[in-house]
Amino acid sequence: MSYRILVLLFFSVCLNAQETSSSLTRQKIEVMELKKELNNFYNEKEQEYQERKKELESILSQIEKEKNEIKKLHDNNLEILKDIRLEIESKTAKIYNGMKAKNAADIFNQMISEGKIDDVFDIILKLKENNVTQIMKFLSVTNASILTQKLENFNLDNNKKDR
Repeated sequence: MSYRILVLLFFSVCLNAQETSSSLTRQKIEVMELKKELNNFYNEKEQEYQERKKELESILSQIEKEKNEIKKLHDNNLEILKDIRLEIESKTAKIYNGMKAKNAADIFNQMISEGKIDDVFDIILKLKENNVTQIMKFLSVTNASILTQKLENFNLDNNKKDR
């Protein structure tokens, strides 16, 4: 009888062990499938990330190119504007160099009274020295004084830069 109990106990332990073993095997299979799914999910997300990263890098590269093109265009426009200003200033100087000193002085007095002293000063800088001397004779004393001070300050600033 004890032999039968022992055999019965042995079989029940074996059956229970097989059941536990098969349960563990099923769990292991489920974990492996879950791991596989997670790896697939991770790989998909990594691929999406890399694609988005490439897109962003492409967009940044395009922005940088366009930024450089805009800068070139801006610099080119500034150069053209500078050339136009120089051309206008040289034509203005040519006109005033050809005028009678009294007429130029009358125009300058009027411009200064309108608050355009800087414009007059810019023109005077471009004129021949002899013409400036003649024009100064016909300017009002106040305006001649102001322009003389501006010329002195301009010469001092230029001398400091040359050093």
